[in-house]
Amino acid sequence: MLPKLSVITIVYNNAKDIERTILSVLNQSYKNIEYVVIDGASTDGTLNIIKKYEGRLAKLISEKDKGIYDAMNKGLALATGDYVLFMNSGDEIYELDTVEKVFATAPNADIYYGETEMYDENWNSLGQRRHQAPETFTWRSFKYGMSISHQAIYIKRSLTEPYDLQYKYSADIDWIIKIAKKASSIVNTHLYVAKYLVGGMSKQKHRESLKERFKIFNHYYGFIANLINHVVIAFNLGFYFLKHRRTND
Repeated sequence: MLPKLSVITIVYNNAKDIERTILSVLNQSYKNIEYVVIDGASTDGTLNIIKKYEGRLAKLISEKDKGIYDAMNKGLALATGDYVLFMNSGDEIYELDTVEKVFATAPNADIYYGETEMYDENWNSLGQRRHQAPETFTWRSFKYGMSISHQAIYIKRSLTEPYDLQYKYSADIDWIIKIAKKASSIVNTHLYVAKYLVGGMSKQKHRESLKERFKIFNHYYGFIANLINHVVIAFNLGFYFLKHRRTND
């Protein structure tokens, strides 16, 4: 019996991109997919686009929420699959046979993960994420940054719990670390599994996100270790931009 995958899409006022995301899920060659869409009471025509496909969705909710992680918790509460995958509006499952390939890599893993390709707002490829997915992933793997994107990780639903709503911007990091601590089998698919739309988070939100991330890493890795790890992060970031500036010159 093929494991059932619950794919959850969160959307709010994104008529421009939602259809791409929906089709990347509904057109998968893998047949045991339950698709849950949570719309935050969009007012820009997003809901009309979703409703074109309502007959093929397992669940559709359109109502106001208290932010992205509240919406994601609603999706988790409705999911009934063996595994869950968040594929939020604007992002795509990499190819139409990706889910099939992911589950073919190994039976019954707690977590499957892979690589992500980045895209700009005009859907031009920006290549691989700066943080490459680690060869081996554990709960300690995020100490130098979020090395696996949220869209590139398939998680056994029995290991999940609601997102911690004290975090407004980085609850996904806390959520994945918690789950990875409980997981006994984590499989690197060695596949590109997701296309990620690079978002335009404001500088203020980005700063808040970094503060939250630092707090989360303190909790899991300890203050001193986290401080040292952030020196390494800063060095790696500087080296990355220097290298790419030279490449572009």
